[in-house]
Amino acid sequence: MRYKATFIAGVAVGYVFGTRAGRARYDQIVRYARQIAGHPKVQQATNTVQAKATELTKTAAAKAPDYAKNAATNAAKAASTQVPKLVSTAKQATQAATDKIPTRFGGTGGTPATDAGDVAPDGNLVYPADGDSPSVNGTHYTPEMP
Repeated sequence: MRYKATFIAGVAVGYVFGTRAGRARYDQIVRYARQIAGHPKVQQATNTVQAKATELTKTAAAKAPDYAKNAATNAAKAASTQVPKLVSTAKQATQAATDKIPTRFGGTGGTPATDAGDVAPDGNLVYPADGDSPSVNGTHYTPEMP
């Protein structure tokens, strides 16, 4: 019944906004709507619905703190069980990533720093095309340069 009433109201609103009948037809529709809204049975139904809505609102407002407290308690319980699992998973993922990073970059995997051919004895990176000549980002330099 609710869907039928909604459909009828939608058709009426669509007709009012889409009508090409003119101002006289629009005024007639408005007059009928006011007559229906002013009918005693419609007024009674409106008052009943309004009273029920007020009652349900008060009931919901009274129950809201209890539901909020229960939700907070349940969230705390869930967090206390889930957070340690997430932390251990993150530690495992970090360890797995560290195992893949070469030692010359601070990881535990790959070749050791002493075998790195792209680091000069003074600790500067050597551009691969330069051979033994030190450079930064491909720009040649000498340690005396500012």
